[in-house]
Amino acid sequence: MNASLSEARPSPAAALRTRAHKFGGSSLADAGRIRHVADLLLAADEPGQVAVVSAMQGVTNALIALAGSAAGGRDWRPDWQALRQRHADAARELVGDRERGDALQAWLQAQFDQLASLLQAVAVLGTPGQAAHERIQGLGEVWSARLLCSHLRERGAEHALLDARDVLVVRPGELGVAVDWPRSAANLARWRETHPQARVVATGFIASGEDGLPTVLGRNGSDYSGAIFAALFDADELHIWTDVDGVLSADPRLVPEAVPLPALSYREACELAYFGAKVIHPQTMTPAIARGLPILIRNSFRPEHPGTRIDAAGGAGGPVKGLTLNAGLALVSLEGAGLIGVPGTAERVFAALHAARISVVMISQGSSEHSICCVVRDYEAAAAGTALARAFEREIAAGQVQGVQQVAGISVLAAVGDGMAGKPGVAARLFGALARARVNVRAIAQGASERNISVAVAAEDATRALRAAHAAFWLSAQTVALAVIGPGKVGAALLDQLQAAKPRLQREAGLDLRLRALADSRRLWLGEHGADGDWRAQLEGAAPGDLDALAAHLLGAHLPHAVIVDCSASDAVADRYAGWLAAGIHVITPNKHGVAGPLPRRQAIDAACLAGDARLRYEATVGAGLPVIQTLRDLLDTGDELIAVEGILSGTLAWLFNRYDGRQPFSALVREAHALGYTEPDPRDDLSGTDVARKLVILAREAGRALSLDQVQVESLVPAAMRHGSREQFMAGLDGLDGPMQARFEQARARGEVLRYVARLGQDGQARVALVALPADHAFAHLRLTDNIVQFTTWRYRDNPLIVQGPGAGPEVTAAGVFSDLLRLAAALGARL
Repeated sequence: MNASLSEARPSPAAALRTRAHKFGGSSLADAGRIRHVADLLLAADEPGQVAVVSAMQGVTNALIALAGSAAGGRDWRPDWQALRQRHADAARELVGDRERGDALQAWLQAQFDQLASLLQAVAVLGTPGQAAHERIQGLGEVWSARLLCSHLRERGAEHALLDARDVLVVRPGELGVAVDWPRSAANLARWRETHPQARVVATGFIASGEDGLPTVLGRNGSDYSGAIFAALFDADELHIWTDVDGVLSADPRLVPEAVPLPALSYREACELAYFGAKVIHPQTMTPAIARGLPILIRNSFRPEHPGTRIDAAGGAGGPVKGLTLNAGLALVSLEGAGLIGVPGTAERVFAALHAARISVVMISQGSSEHSICCVVRDYEAAAAGTALARAFEREIAAGQVQGVQQVAGISVLAAVGDGMAGKPGVAARLFGALARARVNVRAIAQGASERNISVAVAAEDATRALRAAHAAFWLSAQTVALAVIGPGKVGAALLDQLQAAKPRLQREAGLDLRLRALADSRRLWLGEHGADGDWRAQLEGAAPGDLDALAAHLLGAHLPHAVIVDCSASDAVADRYAGWLAAGIHVITPNKHGVAGPLPRRQAIDAACLAGDARLRYEATVGAGLPVIQTLRDLLDTGDELIAVEGILSGTLAWLFNRYDGRQPFSALVREAHALGYTEPDPRDDLSGTDVARKLVILAREAGRALSLDQVQVESLVPAAMRHGSREQFMAGLDGLDGPMQARFEQARARGEVLRYVARLGQDGQARVALVALPADHAFAHLRLTDNIVQFTTWRYRDNPLIVQGPGAGPEVTAAGVFSDLLRLAAALGARL
């Protein structure tokens, strides 16, 4: 059902007199769309109505191409015939009455015959004159206006048809065409004497020059003519109908999450339009601003949507309403000590560029006056450089100025909003977002009105910068490109948790965790827009690939942030951490090889973190979901001094010795733990104590001690004879563990003690992991199932050590620990967590 135009946002006027409408080419693309526009106009409860129309979609470009073909000596007749047929077919569909239809077809044929004569003259001359070129360009509006008006009359409506060339008079100016308002108003008054109808269809884009010859208003001139006629008809509102739901917070081609803005002030709309927002041209607003005329940008394909209202007041909202990106630019700068304190430098720069007819998009100058730089169109950079070099030729020759530098491949990102004025922290939020997205700012400009902050960035960083800034001001979700390596037990649990939590995180926290890559030891899946549906099925159909392709895929997405989650136990994957971090990819992992591996590797990882903005989070490497590392860091960062660390750091070994009471063989418990998924695929990885030793190394390094794995005294629970051979052989020979373990258990029980596998780091730096007998009333003697326990003895907690205790094994809790690290990172990146 079509919504009435009167259902739009109410006019501030007490009673609506006249409403002006402007319909773009996409709204008039064919007979069906023209009929839809007629439905909207007829349904509107408006005493007075002016509908200004563009040409049918693509027609203006087709007319320009026809003129080019004729001037170039090419055969223009096939394209002319196709254009004529398109309009004839539309007329046939729109006007059914035989008499009216024949008259419309005859009128169209006469129009196209005149066009053919013009094109033939152009072909003879070899180039179209300005008058002929402008006359040809503007024919599309004449045709579409006649089609719409004829269809409205066919449906019984009384609409007058206004050819703008009969009323509107313009003259050329340096800033574009200027309207001769007195003459145009007088012409309209005379026209109204013979056309008193309350509703009018008018041609956009075209006008007459002061010499009376047809002319055009330039690109975006149809919208401008909509505002002009709204002013001439003294309309209460101007509705500009297009194919989007109003002015968007950013270009949706670059930021798919861009949202329509309900309201803007004239100043905000002008800023956004100047810096690239395509919905409305600044020139369009000039007549509206002068008369306080509200403009509504609406979607003719979705007329029920209220669109964006632009008026003097604007509307409530955050400090930044929208962001734009202006591409295809270059930076031209002048630098030298001879510029410091010299009056008139900026004047000479602008005079030189003005003389070369070069428009400056942005200018930036430091308070030291040592340098001044301008952003210009890329294709004008060479001419700008030449103009400045010529203007400062003497200073360059004398060494007072180092010369003119040019940097191509620049884009300007602009943040716009009335709410920025007088609000501290807006620039900090913008630059913080760009820094976290690894975007370097080349130049900065902010006007005294504080309604616009513009930054020049490298073109290859521009999309990432736009998305990061858009999320930073909560105009869209904070988007993170995510890759998961090792979808085994922990990885699979994590992926399932992510999938379940994603809708809630996006809705409540503005966080979009976009899974774009999955890898196991054999396959690599890469997705453009994130995993959709069952990740298992996507990985199942994946082809072999390498991790170089994974990293390149993440970095090539132009998303603000990239994270690799390594849930493997691979030493080779851990060896890549430093490179990923240096490239700006954050790493989250329960894999201990990276942080507990060879000391040079750990030092390279730390150096990569310090050198850039990427972060490594590895809480799950020690206590699964327990905050062991975070607790230690909090102690140390607040100035406490570590004396010792003791603990049971293996959920597997904790479970085994919590259960082992001598009534069943130790080997039976190992088999049960393996079946429950508590052990590694090869239980020797747990029983050897190496995993516990790695955790102790991680804690020692966190405390600033350069401990290596080979410096830890490790008691292995695997007899020497069983340390080699296959996993299957080891599992078959598990009964060999029972005798020695039973003997140690009996000895401990005789003393009233229990067996526990304990790790200890002393104040002297000595590190040891071993099976020890503890008193039955010891804190480590009363754990539940897979509980880990870590006891920190510090200067503050020397009499009563600080204890962290809880489940320390199992895929679900380990995955939850990794997930927590991911959410902490997302919060640091700007998500509302």
